[in-house]
Amino acid sequence: MVTQKIKLIEPVVGKEEINEIRKVLLSGWLTEGPKTREFEEEIKSYIGVKHAVATTSCTTALELALRTLGIGRGDEVIIPDFTHPASGNVVKLVGAKPVLVDVDLSSYNIDPTEIEKAVSNKTKCIMPVSWGGNPLDMDPLIELKEKHGLYIVEDAACSLGAEYKGKKTGALADITCFSFHPRKAITTGEGGMAVTNNSEYAQKMQSLKKFGMQIKNNEITFIQLGTNYKLSDILSAVGVAQIRKLEAIIKKRIQLANHYDRLLSKIESIRPPQKTANTKHIYQTYAAYVKKEHARDRIIEDLRKENVEAQIGTYALHLQPFYMSEKRIGKLKNSKKLYMNLLALPMTHRMTQRAQEYVVSLIEKSLNRNRTTTYRETT
Repeated sequence: MVTQKIKLIEPVVGKEEINEIRKVLLSGWLTEGPKTREFEEEIKSYIGVKHAVATTSCTTALELALRTLGIGRGDEVIIPDFTHPASGNVVKLVGAKPVLVDVDLSSYNIDPTEIEKAVSNKTKCIMPVSWGGNPLDMDPLIELKEKHGLYIVEDAACSLGAEYKGKKTGALADITCFSFHPRKAITTGEGGMAVTNNSEYAQKMQSLKKFGMQIKNNEITFIQLGTNYKLSDILSAVGVAQIRKLEAIIKKRIQLANHYDRLLSKIESIRPPQKTANTKHIYQTYAAYVKKEHARDRIIEDLRKENVEAQIGTYALHLQPFYMSEKRIGKLKNSKKLYMNLLALPMTHRMTQRAQEYVVSLIEKSLNRNRTTTYRETT
């Protein structure tokens, strides 16, 4: 047993963040203001989009996106079943109906063929999730959008810095939303960002998040029902320092992922995560697939006993009480398999290859300790 815990993730923060926060505190402007504008400029420049709108979280960014597109009561939004409940919650918050579809067992992302089956005359939007930092295969999604006249709002909570065919995540959907939760590549503690190339969408989201406010000719008026989803300059100060570290963080995560791949490929009952072709995966979550049923939870338990943090991937929504009665397409078999068998492993910036080798040795030990148990292989 190691004396120092090997954590699942640790934010990469230091004096740079403290210096940026100090500037804000000395400025006397603590609510959303010039530092948030600077953070938005940094994000839109990094991605290569025209507009970025900072929010309190990715969840509230998604809500603003759906409201901006006029999605509400009577509409259907197609989402992957394998995702955090936040993805479905925002659909229900705006009064629309989520339609749950299955995902691909290799990429962990939404299956376009299942989307096609789900489209109805009530469908207004596809809200795919680029899960764990693995970019979406956007070409078939854009084909479906154009064929059926739909919007694409991408839940890219995990995927800032990922790339598809040389373009960064956020450059291809109508609106893309990111998270800055501490488990993400960069963090502001809590916070989110919506990005778009559509000026009308950006203006509406800026208004909606500020009580429905409009400023025209230096006059403030309120033109629609809005709320308060502003990101404070204190949190944005952290984001400004963080975005400057993002490429180094991603480089380190790819190195760790490649080493995990080499180690885990030697274990017959573990499948490393698969990368979508022509993409840059940022490995916000390194989630390997455990092929033997009922082994994943035992591995997590055994790792925790040795002071190593591990976690499930995420949830199959149709198995959660709140979503059991929602509309679904098919039996969602892949989503269930991933929910029951994905194993998220530690990926901290200061993690060494030796630490990774120790983690994998514990996984092997856990599997071997239970080798006399009869397992059914999952596919």
